[in-house]
Amino acid sequence: MNRILDDKLCDKLCQAAREKSKEMGIDISFAIYDANGHPLLYRRFGDAPVLSTTLVPQKAYTAAVMFMPTEKLKELSCDGGPLMGLQNNNSNITLVSGGYPLYVDDKCIGGIGVGGGRGNEDNIIAEYVLSIFHKELNE
Repeated sequence: MNRILDDKLCDKLCQAAREKSKEMGIDISFAIYDANGHPLLYRRFGDAPVLSTTLVPQKAYTAAVMFMPTEKLKELSCDGGPLMGLQNNNSNITLVSGGYPLYVDDKCIGGIGVGGGRGNEDNIIAEYVLSIFHKELNE
């Protein structure tokens, strides 16, 4: 089986997350999960907040199994939303931004999670990692 999220690609994505976070001057945690919600890689860099050690894997899991960024899921899960209360049914689901799905040919093959930044910093790093992911697929 040709596995896209092999160790080499996971390591490249982790390195990309680290490089971008260093450029931004923050320490992060980073995770990659496969499409079934199983961990492939986790790394805590420097003094990334301790809370990121639990949130980041949840961000990657959520993005992978829900096929959408955690930020989008947050919108759908708010009071009155079509997925209201979803996070109460599965303790691994998080609505904290920084989780993004990985797509190949319109199929979700996994998810990434970034945490440790403030505000939109996690999303900026994750979106950079996504750009590297797509670049690697096209080479």
